[in-house]
Amino acid sequence: MIFCPQCGNLLILSLGPEGNQRFSCRTCPYVFNIAQEFKHRTNLERKEVDDVLGGEKAWENVAATEAQCPKCEHPRAYFRELQIRSADEPMTVFYKCANMDCQYQWKDR
Repeated sequence: MIFCPQCGNLLILSLGPEGNQRFSCRTCPYVFNIAQEFKHRTNLERKEVDDVLGGEKAWENVAATEAQCPKCEHPRAYFRELQIRSADEPMTVFYKCANMDCQYQWKDR
């Protein structure tokens, strides 16, 4: 991104009268002609993101209830409640299928 040295706005890529590419400002008459092709690429490292719902450790020592899994129709599921919205909204119930082959997760709407 290149910014206009006169007004500070972002310059846009446009075609000049001769058909050459150039950067021009939308608000003032500033034009930056492109003399040669220039490529510069910066690879950004992604930072490690924490699991906001607690990950696998959040499912340790949770209670089970009779809730049918929508995927495998197993009759029992583990559940836990989290306050993910504002305090005046009800808590959201998350379920995890108790069938070891399934382990499907869903939330109560």
